[in-house]
Amino acid sequence: MEFHIKCDPSDISRYCFTPGDPARAKKIAAYFDDAKFVTDSRGYLVYSGKYRDVFMTVCSTNMGGPTVAIALEELAHMGADTFIRVGSSGAVQPYLGPGDIVISTGAVRLGGTGNAYLPPHYPAVPTFQVVRAMVDAAREMNVPAHLGIGAAGDAFYAPKEGREDMAKAGVMSIEMESDTLYIVGQYRGWRTGALFATDGTPTEVKPAWGEDAFKQGEKNAIEIALNAMHAIALQDEIK
Repeated sequence: MEFHIKCDPSDISRYCFTPGDPARAKKIAAYFDDAKFVTDSRGYLVYSGKYRDVFMTVCSTNMGGPTVAIALEELAHMGADTFIRVGSSGAVQPYLGPGDIVISTGAVRLGGTGNAYLPPHYPAVPTFQVVRAMVDAAREMNVPAHLGIGAAGDAFYAPKEGREDMAKAGVMSIEMESDTLYIVGQYRGWRTGALFATDGTPTEVKPAWGEDAFKQGEKNAIEIALNAMHAIALQDEIK
């Protein structure tokens, strides 16, 4: 029995979604056939079920790197090896607005948890196979998606100094988990990827006028992730 995610390993798929928000975990689980509630322990809300005949799991991680690292480690102990974070993010580039989709190709390491695994000069990048599957899924769904690096850190309310430099450097989004997701996955040899629905603009965080657009973007992100994970599972069957 794991310390935090308390369940039987048979209830966990190798294919896992790791959104931060427990409410988003429920939204992902709603797409599963015969979705089964697995556990709700220490904020880790877990459901498993089949999506297009592939057994999948979703586990909320809440906010920040430490909880992500624990989730990945414990899910992997129970057989998981492929993780897609379906998240929300702030927008850094001026052309991004509520509900826009960003498929991450890497993260500026602003958090601390990954440093316990690999030193700061080691790049935080997702698995190419997972990124490719998400790009293909978005294209097949005719959903526009931006591709690029983001930034991920621990302090939501930290001063905003440096944002202009990040924008000049092409950083697209900012959130709190992807750096840890990538570093832990790279260190352990697990496949990882992340995509986000932006929840505002560079100057407005979660504006009321953008709520409907964000909800549609969140739905698009969930469906892209589901279809990408399904494609990865089919590729695994061929190997």
